[in-house]
Amino acid sequence: MAANNSGAAHGSLLDDSFGDDLLSDWYIYETAEPAAPQDDMFPSTIPECDPTVSPRLYHTCMAPISLAVLLGLSLLVKRRHLHRDCWNGIPGLLSPANFLEEEGNRGLMAAVFGILFSSLCVLVLDADPLPLITHSSQHSREYWKILALLYYPAFYYPLAACATVGHRASYLLGCLLSWCHCVVHVWQKVDCPQSPKIYRYYSMLSYVPIILCLVVLSLWYPALLIRSFTGKEETSNKEVTGRGYYKKYLKAVLSRRLQKGSTPKLEESLVSRLRAYLCSYIYAPEEGFQLPLKLVLSMTTSVIAVYQVALLLLVAFVPTIQIVRAGMTKDVVVLLVQFGLVPSENPGMPGDMEKELSTVKHYLWSLEVCYVCSLVLCCLLTLAMLLRTLVMHRSNLKALYQGAVLDVFYKAHILRPSRQAIVCWMSFASFQTAFACLGLLIQQVIFFICFAAFTFLVVIPLQSGTSSYLFKVVRNMWPFWLTLVVAVIVQNVAAHYQFLEQHPLRKELTNRRALYIVTYLLFPINVLVGVLAGVWRMVISALYNAIHFCQLDISLLNRGVETFDPGYHAYCHYLKTEVSQSHPLMRAFCLLLLQPTKPQGPPEPRMGDLEEGLQLMHTKKAPSGGGRLKRSRARWWLAYTLLNNPSLMGCRKTALCDPTANGAQLSPPRP
Repeated sequence: MAANNSGAAHGSLLDDSFGDDLLSDWYIYETAEPAAPQDDMFPSTIPECDPTVSPRLYHTCMAPISLAVLLGLSLLVKRRHLHRDCWNGIPGLLSPANFLEEEGNRGLMAAVFGILFSSLCVLVLDADPLPLITHSSQHSREYWKILALLYYPAFYYPLAACATVGHRASYLLGCLLSWCHCVVHVWQKVDCPQSPKIYRYYSMLSYVPIILCLVVLSLWYPALLIRSFTGKEETSNKEVTGRGYYKKYLKAVLSRRLQKGSTPKLEESLVSRLRAYLCSYIYAPEEGFQLPLKLVLSMTTSVIAVYQVALLLLVAFVPTIQIVRAGMTKDVVVLLVQFGLVPSENPGMPGDMEKELSTVKHYLWSLEVCYVCSLVLCCLLTLAMLLRTLVMHRSNLKALYQGAVLDVFYKAHILRPSRQAIVCWMSFASFQTAFACLGLLIQQVIFFICFAAFTFLVVIPLQSGTSSYLFKVVRNMWPFWLTLVVAVIVQNVAAHYQFLEQHPLRKELTNRRALYIVTYLLFPINVLVGVLAGVWRMVISALYNAIHFCQLDISLLNRGVETFDPGYHAYCHYLKTEVSQSHPLMRAFCLLLLQPTKPQGPPEPRMGDLEEGLQLMHTKKAPSGGGRLKRSRARWWLAYTLLNNPSLMGCRKTALCDPTANGAQLSPPRP
């Protein structure tokens, strides 16, 4: 009895000591001898940092300054239709950019939109989305986020409006604003490079696009100011916006000639086809063609979106799994061995567990490698699809400029603006950015699962020399797989040699009775082959849709139901608005018509000219063919333009139907 009591007491002491050790080792935040310093391992130990210029102070000072700049710039913009007699037509509304014009400060606008989108990414995860209001409650935080969505565009509005005014004072204000924003942001990150949010360096890394865009603005506005003093900007402002690009496009179209003696190759080598396929994913600038401003903005924000999402995915997973791997203990390994997740030589009698602990750490390291590799692959694929999108945008725009509507859409469309087209045009850049974010997230989930499955089912078992579940399934079901492979090979060989009669110019079926017999006998096996083909179809369609999710120029749905794809639907209407409102040839002809001609008075007559004219009056000569040649050439170019741009036919017929359209005067009818 005493022995039992002493044994029980000894067992209870062992249990208590084991429980204390288990508790002390289970919570990795309370380890007695950490492998790394606490500040390097756990971001919760990073203290809160208050910069010298807090975000609230920064926005409190800069918001009134931005409003004052907007009011000052409005005095430089004249109204066109509203109260022209009041202050000579000023003040007026400030436009952030001429989105339908092909020339202008495209890089400057891309930088402003990059700042705006990066600010949106920051406020989504910030505890105080509206910097003017700090320590907001959880209930009111969502309302402040909605208000911040309207505050940030208004806050950065002067950075874009200073360039569209085209005045030296506006350029000077743009310099001062961009310098102030850039200096304050750099100062804040130098004061507080680390923060406890998600990861110690996440806040600084998420502000990198904002700082880079502000640096671009800080260099762009001084360049514009210097150009305005040198006189180059003044001469360019006097001309119509986009005039240079339209003339270049017109010259490129008219100077294009077919190369004589060049015949298309019927057969190309594999290397040339591979080179052409790779070049289709690389956008190279083409002389005489320029992408619209909305496409440039959408690509800029999409690239920034890829960076922001990839950064968030990286800092949310990798530091966490590193903490788990560093704090892994033998007690956790015992549980994993008991559940069969970690192989062990004696799972029923846990011993030293050093080998199993190293195995678990190796598994976690492999998981981290799979995650990083899949993230890098997803970023590369998304960027490649965005470059492919630029190539498709250019080909589609060039086809629509030439009037080849059926080369872009599967049915005829009227290229004119509408209510739905205007709404889609306004939201196109936003859709492209959002689809790039979602596409990267979907790809990361899919490719991480694929990498992890391949690693733990194939690579690790081959390294350790053990058999995985995949190898067991293949080993046990090899007759089934062999039957399916043999059935597919037999059908292909029989179809080629027995059921197909080949002639020099045609091919026909033969041995139809044998064909019917084989079709009937192989029906059950083909059902199983169809199951595998269905699985493959599901996998390949999921991969294809995930990879091409960020491409709005193609539909992920079949023809006939393309309108249910919101991305492709917005892209089609965007093309309609862009082509109908900024057709380069149409604008080039309009600019040529608006170009003022310099009237030249008749030269003073001379005596020699008078005598020569009297002699010519008595001689009959054929009229010069110079004017006729010019008229014929103009008519041929007009016919060429109308053939390549059928949308202009309606305007020409309307002009011809009105006899007073070209300045002709109606004469009274003759009696």
